[in-house]
Amino acid sequence: MATDFWASSQYKRWIVDRTALKRARAEDLQYVDDPELLDFLEIFFSNLLARVGKKLGLKQRVTATATVFFRRFYLKNSYCETDPFIVIAACCYVAAKAEESPVHIKTVVTEARLVFGSEEFGIKSFPSDNSKLAEMEFYLVDDLECDLVVFHPYRTLMSLCCKENGAVITEPEAGELGHGAHDDSGEGKLELQEPAIQMAWYIINDTYRSSLCLLYPPHMIAIAALYLTLVLHAPTREAIRAQSSNDTSSQPQSRPPSSASSSSNPRRSSRSTPSNPKKPTQDIVGFIAGLNVNIEVVASIAQEIISLYTLWDRYKDDGHDSIARTSFPRDTFRGTKRAAGGGTSTSRSGTPGEESQAPLVVTPSYLVQLLVRMREARLADIAHPPNGRPMAFDKRLERTQNA
Repeated sequence: MATDFWASSQYKRWIVDRTALKRARAEDLQYVDDPELLDFLEIFFSNLLARVGKKLGLKQRVTATATVFFRRFYLKNSYCETDPFIVIAACCYVAAKAEESPVHIKTVVTEARLVFGSEEFGIKSFPSDNSKLAEMEFYLVDDLECDLVVFHPYRTLMSLCCKENGAVITEPEAGELGHGAHDDSGEGKLELQEPAIQMAWYIINDTYRSSLCLLYPPHMIAIAALYLTLVLHAPTREAIRAQSSNDTSSQPQSRPPSSASSSSNPRRSSRSTPSNPKKPTQDIVGFIAGLNVNIEVVASIAQEIISLYTLWDRYKDDGHDSIARTSFPRDTFRGTKRAAGGGTSTSRSGTPGEESQAPLVVTPSYLVQLLVRMREARLADIAHPPNGRPMAFDKRLERTQNA
C-alpha cells in the first residue's frame, strides 16, 4: 500500500474540480427538474452502501472505500444509463477485497437482495445470479483504472488528536485506522475529550454522503471535521472561551517603577520551583492555526458540510438517522425551508409558469421512483432520438441494465 498521498493515484487522478462533477451529471440533469434531487440521490446511495456494508459486517474503512469507488465510477457514468444497485453491491465486494477483508460473492448477492428487496425500497430486480455481480466487478475495476488504494481522513484525525489524559484512542475502529498516529505518548497532539473525538469521527463518516471525497484531499476533510467539532462540541467550545478570557486577563499591565529595594534579588523561597508543576493549558486555537494548511479551504469545506446537513435534514429514512446528526441539536444546521405548498413535480414536462422543485421531505421510495422515471426517459430517448436516428448504446452498460 502506498504511504505517500501526494505520490498516490488518488491525488494524481481522482481529486477533481467542480467542472468535472458537473460534466459527470450533465446527462442526469436532463431528466430531473431540480438539480437538488441529484444531491438527495448522493445521500440515498451512501445510506444504501452503509446498509449493505453493515449487513456484510464490513468495518467503517471498508464501507468508506466502497463509497469512494461508487463516486469514482459515476464520474464516468450516469445514473440514468446504469443500474446503481448492482454497482453498490460490486463496490462493496471490490472494497472488501482491496481492504483485505474479503466476503464471498454469494454472501454479497444474498445480503444485497435482502436490503434492496425490503419493503422500504421495494427493488425486486436485483439479480440472484452470482455471475452478474462478477461481471459488474470487471466493469467497475476497469472504470476505476485499477486504482484501488484509497486514503481516508480517519488517519489524519487519529494523527492529530489524543484523549485529554494523553492516551491514544483505543476503540476497535481506531485500532484499524489509527496507524498514522506514530507518537503514542500523545505529545504534539490536540488533547480532546473522547466525545469530541467521536463527534469528529462521525462528521467524517457523514462527509461520504456528498462528493467531498472527490474534491479535497482527505487530510483537509479531517481538519475541517475537527474544526467543526471545536465549534459544535459544547464542553470544548466552553474550554476555548475560558482559555481566551484567561489569556486576556493575564496580559501584563503597566506598573510604576520599582524602588531599589524591590529590584534586589528575591528570597530563595520565592525562586524555588514547585515539585509538581501544573501542566500548562493547551492552546487549541494556536494548534489549529499552526497547521500547515490553507485555513480558507478548511472553512470552505466546513461550510459545505453544514450545507450537507441542511439538505440531509429534509431526507427522511424511516428514523435511520446518523449518530452524528443526533450528537447536537438538529436546528444547528437547519436553514430556511421552502415555502409550504411548493411544487413537487419531477416530470420532464411541466405547466408553463409552474415552479418545479424537490419536495420538502424526500424519502427513499420517492428517489427509487425518480430513478425509474429517469431510466425510462433515457431509454425512450435512445430508441426515439430527436433526429430520428437510433443512438448507439454502450454494450457494457446494456449488460448492466439487463442485470
